[in-house]
Amino acid sequence: MNKAITLALTGASGAPYALRLLECLVQADYRVYLLASSAARVVLKTEQQQEWPGSPKELSAYLCRQYGASEGQIVACGKEEWFSPVASGSAAPRQMVVCPCSMGTVSAIANGTSDNLLERAADVVIKERGQLILVPRESPFSAIHLENMLKLARLGVTIMPAAPGFYHEPKSIADLVDFMVARILDHLGIEHDLTRRWGYAKG
Repeated sequence: MNKAITLALTGASGAPYALRLLECLVQADYRVYLLASSAARVVLKTEQQQEWPGSPKELSAYLCRQYGASEGQIVACGKEEWFSPVASGSAAPRQMVVCPCSMGTVSAIANGTSDNLLERAADVVIKERGQLILVPRESPFSAIHLENMLKLARLGVTIMPAAPGFYHEPKSIADLVDFMVARILDHLGIEHDLTRRWGYAKG
């Protein structure tokens, strides 16, 4: 397993997107370094009725069981685990997705605060000129939000708001979730068959 990616969850609404993306990354045989803020855990419990174990080691084992991952394929990291590979440009994966991404996290990344491992991991990907995708879920956006996202976009960060389309005629919430996860996978260069693409015939 030589493919690795960092997946971070923050306190914005949109936990189903993150869980489906995690499932797809495992199926694509990626090693996933998982970062979850305290607020993300609250959102997970509220939206998905999931209460994750507190310790990184226990969480890693729990998620590996949940998603049928091999041992060590999902590596949960504590928010101040500064010796984690994601904290250093010499070891961090070149790809990172923050899904869902709160406006507080957008602001912290845009201003390079690096107050916790999640923010540091994003900072590393930017400075190493890797691929960073942010999936904000907020409405409406304030001028502050827009300015921070524009600043990041100009640095090469992909801003992909959780705004699913309807041209594929979704029949369920799961279909809407898959639409967004499919777009993320497209940008990561990971093959999938989650949705029918624009212009393709039905069936």
